[in-house]
Amino acid sequence: MNVTYDAEVDMLRIVFSNTLVEESDEDRPGVIIDYDKDGNIVGMEILDASHRTENPLAVEYSVVGKAA
Repeated sequence: MNVTYDAEVDMLRIVFSNTLVEESDEDRPGVIIDYDKDGNIVGMEILDASHRTENPLAVEYSVVGKAA
């Protein structure tokens, strides 16, 4: 997983997989979800991230239990 924030365009991008993006849908205004050919989520972009998140410069990550 990779998380990047581009302050110039105020976009937060989260990449879950390096699989090729087959389709992108704007789930809600300013929230774009990318899917692979099988419909699995590959990543997402959040536009105007500084207005939609508490702090796009901070990332907190935790693991609960075992990964599947």
